[in-house]
Amino acid sequence: MRNNSKIEEVPEGFVPISEYKKLEANLEYVQYELAQLKRMIFGAKSERFVADDSQLNLFETPNEVSNSKTEEVTYTRGKHNKEKNQPKRSELPAHLPRKEEIIEPQYIEEGSRRIGEEITEILEYNPANVYVRKIVRPKYALPQNDGVVIAELPTLPLPKSNAGASILAHISVSKFIDHLPFYRQSKIFKRQQLCIAESTINGWFSGVCTLLEPLYETLQKELLESDYLQADESPIGVQDSDKKGALHTGYQWVYRSPIKRLVLFKYQKSRSRQAPEKMLASFTGALQTDGYKAYAHMQTKGNIELLACWAHARRYFEKALDSDKKRAEYVLHLIQKLYSIERKAKEREVDNQTKQRYRSLYAKPVLTELKMWLDDTIIEVLPKNPIGKAIAYTLNLWDKLTNYVNNGVYEIDNNMIENAIRPLALGRKNYLFAGSHDAAQRAAMMYSFFATCKVNDIEPFEWLTDVLNRIPDHKANKLNELLPSNWRK
Repeated sequence: MRNNSKIEEVPEGFVPISEYKKLEANLEYVQYELAQLKRMIFGAKSERFVADDSQLNLFETPNEVSNSKTEEVTYTRGKHNKEKNQPKRSELPAHLPRKEEIIEPQYIEEGSRRIGEEITEILEYNPANVYVRKIVRPKYALPQNDGVVIAELPTLPLPKSNAGASILAHISVSKFIDHLPFYRQSKIFKRQQLCIAESTINGWFSGVCTLLEPLYETLQKELLESDYLQADESPIGVQDSDKKGALHTGYQWVYRSPIKRLVLFKYQKSRSRQAPEKMLASFTGALQTDGYKAYAHMQTKGNIELLACWAHARRYFEKALDSDKKRAEYVLHLIQKLYSIERKAKEREVDNQTKQRYRSLYAKPVLTELKMWLDDTIIEVLPKNPIGKAIAYTLNLWDKLTNYVNNGVYEIDNNMIENAIRPLALGRKNYLFAGSHDAAQRAAMMYSFFATCKVNDIEPFEWLTDVLNRIPDHKANKLNELLPSNWRK
């Protein structure tokens, strides 16, 4: 039997449609990666999105919006030929001390009388004053040779050192807030004719950390008593004696309690789930993260409800603007509505119960609309496409992203904990790495205290100076009084 079927020849250079789509998707992904790299090097870092159309007042009812009346108003305005205002100098703060300097005219004719004065204020600067605190304790011989009496030496932060609380606070604040490594501080002191070796400063700082360790443990205990935490992590290079000539990449795990206004940095050698698992072993409550899978796989004793961060979800769509502007703008516009609700609630200073009601009335309809659009669109886009990745990320975390509407205490994103990490990122650019794993944990301690000072609007130098003077004699069961959130001078 003869087979009459013909086998069609494939033209040379022909690419099947499936293979063509795959190549097209790969090309689009490579172009996206190239655009992101160019943006990192040359572009703006801002993620701000400005919608093209105006939004309705989020707290007006639909009837109020539909019944609003408009009328056209015309008027004539005269144009004034006014000269451009010259820029004005801002007034210098009144609390700054004034050093008065009187300059009389070189020649004053006899009989002249003073009719007023012109005052000019100029801001000047004196370098930081380093001084020596000299403690003199007179000795007295008691009558009838009954011995000698002398006043007790005040408690010092580091008894075997000649460094006072203020200089110890200064070197800590300079490194972890002003990002000045110890070797730079040593050079600054040298310009003031004060030679302090870098090794000496390191020794002082190590003593400060030993003194503050019980307060750090108190901070951790207070933070874990909260029922709502935010968490994030950031890498830090560490010199490891086991890896000669190479840096170990460790991680600073950061936890924030929005309710108690506390921030805790905890150093761990890795980014595995064992780090938060150990920290949160007995924690029960809500934990808000960026969606990192380690948090979802933790095995802890407590009952943890996971929340996600809308700022991270928004970031994916913002990155997709270049490749799919129409879809990305649609989602960014809806997310902008969610943030407008939060902003209005903050401006009105409403309580948490009222905020939750606002979210139920205004945020839930926006979330419902967004969910329907995501479900419909996910089947229309390629998985490797930037908009496809953004949609997949959002849908995978949808329940965790929307949990915030059920409680007015919860925040819409993790932005505040990212703000707490910024000093660490700036510090890395200056001191590059930690000298050891212990040094990385000491850095975590200081970042914890100073981040908590910032959250509570406490001046860090003043706080640390006072605490270093008080903590040697402070009762162990009342150390929470010295935390920045509870501190009183």
